[in-house]
Amino acid sequence: MTQVLCIGSVLWDMIGHSASHMKQGSDVPGRITRLPGGVALNIAMTLKRFGVDPVVLSSVGRDAEGDALISACKGMGIDCDYVYRSDDLPTDRYMAIEGANGLIAAIADAHSLETTGEKILAPLTLGPFGTPESPFSGTISLDGNLTQNLLEYIAVSPLFAKCNLCVAPASPGKAERLLPLITHKRALLYVNLEEANLLCQTEYQTASEAAQALLIKGAHRVLVTDGARPACDAGQGQSLLQTPPDVLETRVTGAGDTFMAAHMAAELAGAARAEALHHALETAARYVSGDTAL
Repeated sequence: MTQVLCIGSVLWDMIGHSASHMKQGSDVPGRITRLPGGVALNIAMTLKRFGVDPVVLSSVGRDAEGDALISACKGMGIDCDYVYRSDDLPTDRYMAIEGANGLIAAIADAHSLETTGEKILAPLTLGPFGTPESPFSGTISLDGNLTQNLLEYIAVSPLFAKCNLCVAPASPGKAERLLPLITHKRALLYVNLEEANLLCQTEYQTASEAAQALLIKGAHRVLVTDGARPACDAGQGQSLLQTPPDVLETRVTGAGDTFMAAHMAAELAGAARAEALHHALETAARYVSGDTAL
């Protein structure tokens, strides 16, 4: 197995899903589920499914919810041995409402992760994954649930100078936190069109246009998705466009994380860029259609 560090949010997802078309103020029947989630954990779960060995670096409370979350992760074969466990901070949570017309609203409570800050990076400074004298040289996934200050530190830290850095905003509301990482020479940015436009502060109409704009801003490589419309992988002298499969959406929470992890797994396995993009789009389409779990 290939080992990947997944740095970011590990929490409980509370998802309310209804088959009805919803709008503000809707009160409809549906199902409410609690699932292990968070961007870092969603990525880790999908990587595990594709034969990659993920290690999560995050913050989880030393409370009943945290114990249950760590137990669930270990049951899936996710290495949580280096997660920071806080005695006085609660386990983070995410709450979303989904209808037949997609995501209606969501709130991410990642305050414990934000408060913990750089303590979650101890395994990269004190070992076993790296030290200042011998930085980690493998692959790291990183998400925008970390604070702006911590992401700014990571962007210039020698601890991250030799790794392959795969970066996701976590949500459009946190996209601008990634601005310091745009010019990182070993970073691959995974963003949707809305997030790309926020980073560029311009309203582009296609993934291809937004991807080229991010390259002009200094990005090394970017992968921009746009729902059912063509996605673009641009950078390193190459630009690819592919259209996702046409499927009926039954869920949306976690789809972007699934896409990113599937793409990472394919490239780690040696797939060519076109093949990796195709694999990621197919995997994400199966996920939103409800055919596969994370």
